[in-house]
Amino acid sequence: MFTVIFYEKPGCTNNKKQKALLLEAGHQVQPENLLTTTWTKEKLRPFFGDLPVREWFNYSAPRVKSGDVNPEFLDENTALELMMADPLLIRRPLIQVGDVLTVGFNLEKINAWIGLKPEVPVNQDLETCPRTKAAMSH
Repeated sequence: MFTVIFYEKPGCTNNKKQKALLLEAGHQVQPENLLTTTWTKEKLRPFFGDLPVREWFNYSAPRVKSGDVNPEFLDENTALELMMADPLLIRRPLIQVGDVLTVGFNLEKINAWIGLKPEVPVNQDLETCPRTKAAMSH
């Protein structure tokens, strides 16, 4: 099993579920507060790998929902500057296992990478904020 450094927003419902899945699979989870971590471009950028800039963002963040920040039109440098100033913009969770870093919690990818319990339904959405989904259904 692995030690998983897990950058989260404390109190986030999905982050709690994600950590529980990792723990159930036997991994050690080291939670870190995404909002109070001192981010630099050098520390933050590797989590996003080769993903397009728009996939680096938390679309439930107030500044994205209000239209103040539009991830579709940002370059890498501007995106990182915005995220360092307002960590709520960062898609969650950021995960580090050894030297490997990633963003988001795609069940299929996490399972293939470090393993989860076999009975976990891979089509379950553990990334979209439940409050955002509830608001969209009204």
